[in-house]
Amino acid sequence: MEVVFLRAKVFNKESFFISQIENKHIGDDGVIIGDNVYSKDLFCEGIHFKRSWMSLRDIASKSMLVNISDAIAMNATPKYALLGLKIPKNFNKNDLEELWAGFSTTSQKYSIEIIGGDTIVGNTLDISITIISTSKSPIYRDNIKQGQLLAYTGTLGSVQKDLKRLFQNKEISKTSKFITPILRQEFMQKASKYISSCMDISDGLCHELQRLSKANKISYKFIKNLNNNTLSSGEEYELVFSFDKKYLKIIKNISKKTKTPITIFAKAKRGSYKHKFKNHHI
Repeated sequence: MEVVFLRAKVFNKESFFISQIENKHIGDDGVIIGDNVYSKDLFCEGIHFKRSWMSLRDIASKSMLVNISDAIAMNATPKYALLGLKIPKNFNKNDLEELWAGFSTTSQKYSIEIIGGDTIVGNTLDISITIISTSKSPIYRDNIKQGQLLAYTGTLGSVQKDLKRLFQNKEISKTSKFITPILRQEFMQKASKYISSCMDISDGLCHELQRLSKANKISYKFIKNLNNNTLSSGEEYELVFSFDKKYLKIIKNISKKTKTPITIFAKAKRGSYKHKFKNHHI
């Protein structure tokens, strides 16, 4: 009897599951209903972080920041948060106070009120946050036109380098963007009227470009050479955005006034784009 082993085709489970949800709201960093924008992210131990890498205060703060980042990318102002928390069984009062300090400090910085949620006890620290924001003029992913320029804020690549150091049991700077992402709220508030499409860089620039390619049925003519580290570094939470070239001078002026570095790296063209990199998660 001949036994034949068939190699299972690897597929993206997250994308497949999301594809099962059929409604008009799916496809952006948040869901827009009326003037409200609803966004949600999970921040899970063993997937997004290890407790040995960050303080509990930093873990809680980052879990808020990565959710706020989605709202900023859609030109929305965060107002309220719902917090879901799985608390490890061995946590004591001091641990819980440290966690709350991270949630509280970050929410106050962005004028967000934590209005409720749910808690359970388990073996790992897992956080789920829903942010409720408002926006009169939200920015979607699917509004890139051929010939428009694409740019990203800040610098990309440092998070991936720091993540490699953490895997090697080496220390990283306390100011690392892996610990505390830099959000570009002021830049977005001033530049939003000139931006046609935007999303935050959570999974790496190459992943976000592929998503934008699919949403807009476009490809890219790269006008700047980007190395693999720049393309694939995840957890950056910078913004990748498009705009018409007639607004180039205005965008550069806003960049200068808000002290937000930008890199213009491509033009949108007809076609499609697929990257070659693996997912960045643990």
